[in-house]
Amino acid sequence: MVVPEHIAIILDGNGRWAKMRGLPRTAGHAAGAETFRKIATYCKNIGVKYLTVYAFSTENWSRPEDEVRAIMKLLDKYLHEAIATMEKDHIRMKILGDVSQLSESLQNEIKETNDISSRYDGFQANICLNYGGRAEIVNAARHYALDVASGKASPDIDEKSFSRYMYSAGIPDPDLLIRPGGEKRISNFLLWQCAYSEFYFSDVLWPDFGPEELDKAIEEFNRRDRRFGGVKQV
Repeated sequence: MVVPEHIAIILDGNGRWAKMRGLPRTAGHAAGAETFRKIATYCKNIGVKYLTVYAFSTENWSRPEDEVRAIMKLLDKYLHEAIATMEKDHIRMKILGDVSQLSESLQNEIKETNDISSRYDGFQANICLNYGGRAEIVNAARHYALDVASGKASPDIDEKSFSRYMYSAGIPDPDLLIRPGGEKRISNFLLWQCAYSEFYFSDVLWPDFGPEELDKAIEEFNRRDRRFGGVKQV
């Protein structure tokens, strides 16, 4: 069985998982964070090179203030704990998104994870925070235009060159995009990068999405005929 080099996951269903159990939505986010730990470890063990997850979108700021505050507190706690794990297990981690709007403590932890990641090779986990696919493309276009205006870049550009302006610069595009939780849309996630990704949708809520569910997604991926716009050779 072929293991995808890069798997992307939309972490969906935390709130509904908590509601079904009579718990506050924050409990669902905490459970979802633990699921991420398990799935990241499993991906590393089976040979996945990159795992990218959608943790907090640019639209999520519109959620109730107490929920946003709880999510940010959870992210702060997770990154703080992850720093020690990264050193021990030689894991790389990259944060994708507009980090300038995050708290000072989160920004400091992001700088530290980047520093640690630069010292190692191997499995890399990417966490999308304050991320939106359209915002990423606009941001890339803005920086490209500034480079053209200053003479640092040529106005004659191709897709490969433009990709260097994306948050995901240097990271291969996802082979497989997974969305648990029952919804069948990509919700402004990796719009540029997922042009030829295989999509897999599951009704399982994210906190319940264990390694066996990931195996099902990978098995389905192996049944797909990936032609990238071409014709299958007989």
